[in-house]
Amino acid sequence: MLFKEEVLHLQLFHWGIAHRLPRLSLAKSHFLVYLLTQNPMRMFLRYLCVCLSLAACAQPATYDHLIRNATIYDGSGNAPTRGDVAINADTIVAIGNLGKARGKTETDAQGMAVAPGFINMLSWANESLIADGRSQSDIRQGVTLEVMGEGWSPGPLSQQMKILQAKLQGGANHRIEWTTLGEYLDFLTNKGVACNVASFVGATTVRIHVLGYDNRPPTAPELVQMKQLVRTAMEEGAMGVGSSLIYPPAFYASTQELIELCQVAAEYDGLYISHLRSEGNRFLPAVQELIDIAKTAKIRAEIYHLKAAGRANWPKMDSALALIESARGAGLAITANMYLYPAGATGLAAALPPDLQEGGDEAFLARLRDPKRRDEILKAITTPTDAWENLYLAAGSPDRVQLVDFAADSMKYLTGKTLAQVAQLRHTSPEQTIVDLLIANQGEVGTVYFMMSEENIRKQLAYPWVSVGSDAASMSAEGTFLQNSTHPRAYGNVARLLAKYVREAQVMTVQEAVRRLTSLPATNLKIAKRGWLKPGYFADVVVFDPEKVQDHATFDRPHQYSTGVAHVWVNGQQVLKNSEPTGALPGRVVRGPGWKPKP
Repeated sequence: MLFKEEVLHLQLFHWGIAHRLPRLSLAKSHFLVYLLTQNPMRMFLRYLCVCLSLAACAQPATYDHLIRNATIYDGSGNAPTRGDVAINADTIVAIGNLGKARGKTETDAQGMAVAPGFINMLSWANESLIADGRSQSDIRQGVTLEVMGEGWSPGPLSQQMKILQAKLQGGANHRIEWTTLGEYLDFLTNKGVACNVASFVGATTVRIHVLGYDNRPPTAPELVQMKQLVRTAMEEGAMGVGSSLIYPPAFYASTQELIELCQVAAEYDGLYISHLRSEGNRFLPAVQELIDIAKTAKIRAEIYHLKAAGRANWPKMDSALALIESARGAGLAITANMYLYPAGATGLAAALPPDLQEGGDEAFLARLRDPKRRDEILKAITTPTDAWENLYLAAGSPDRVQLVDFAADSMKYLTGKTLAQVAQLRHTSPEQTIVDLLIANQGEVGTVYFMMSEENIRKQLAYPWVSVGSDAASMSAEGTFLQNSTHPRAYGNVARLLAKYVREAQVMTVQEAVRRLTSLPATNLKIAKRGWLKPGYFADVVVFDPEKVQDHATFDRPHQYSTGVAHVWVNGQQVLKNSEPTGALPGRVVRGPGWKPKP
């Protein structure tokens, strides 16, 4: 005798068909009901099939890894939910109350936050990951993707560029086994890294490849060559074109040159991302230039490390934010990223006019050594101007300029001192000290400039289109990394967001901070299957305690890891367990929307 369909449906659900088998949907249970209510002559076989299904659903599902008792922040910015996260191989396969499911390995999150892996929108880890692929300073903050390419990218390289780069390696001492950007990314992951990696193609790198360090526009054939280099990089998986316009030779590029390169990237739905031509005296025209490039090239655009540099320029931030909001309101996709400190870091040469650096390092040093030019150079350092970005003047005084990295071993005893302190020790003026230190270190002196406003940091964070980038390498607090100081953002940028600006200042909620670190940058980069906790997405997963996450790095003691992140998975493999690296190196290349796999 046949059961009525409604009674059987309820009975099947009571037995758990739809609830106990993750892949047995409501539609499938209806299909079983349909089979059971058809031709009575086949009743026995159908009944047997149902019994086998019920027996199967009685067995708990088994996964490669199961994260239990999680407070799940899925990356959307919505309020968290409680549940479990299941991983098979490199993929998230189930999220929610997984009941009696089992994992081959299991982690009890104990109510801590579980989120998608964090994305560092501005990373300088291109060499530090070769030295140490564990990416400790960032992995310990939950960063699972490093995005490189601020103006300079690891490729494409000419033979001459390879020779020069080998000379500038410092303590890295690695062979340059790649030529193109795609080859570099493959080299890195083949060597082994804990994190995923991606890169823009640098407009500076493309310019040097074709024009060297000349201060001139490209000829028509040269521009064609530059555009072809961008095209090749986009098809290798570059995220778009990155520029850094205060530094030579990028400083020599016209707006039209940048538009031409961006038009190529736009064909592949890439992003234009830029260190603006000015963050100081010409901050607003520089923001407008980026907007104009985006509009003319028909490309999405992002501002690197949004800031107003120099006390006199701090009030301009309101107008800059209004410009961006207006452009967005007009339909342009303009976004920004930022780091969360009142100081930037770059080279000491940023205190000198870009024209002095035309022709490359040797020409630059020759000009610095020329006694006939000394007075002219010293005057340029101390003379306010809108023609170029003088970070020494933006800092306001030599005691707001900290020296953190020296190429010459004989100078390393000065590490961490201010320019004012070093000038006093040497009995020279600050501007004379700048020139002398650059000569003694072959032009390479890492410098921290205190020039931003804490009020502006909070103001910028209030905008939902602002993501986060460290503008630093991913380091280890050991070995060769300790030979120099650095900016604390290398060790604390993400943790500082969650500790100082979420937990303490309450500028935003935890779920909004997670969105800024995950789905927002993933969307801007057009990355597939990363940036959210969703079934079918790659298993880049972070477990952290919002009440305990904390940055510890300071300007005086920057080599200190952040705490509060307990576990991290990259592509389904655990790279951080109980806040310590596991040694696993499962990182992959994350490629942009224009990628064309090789046949």
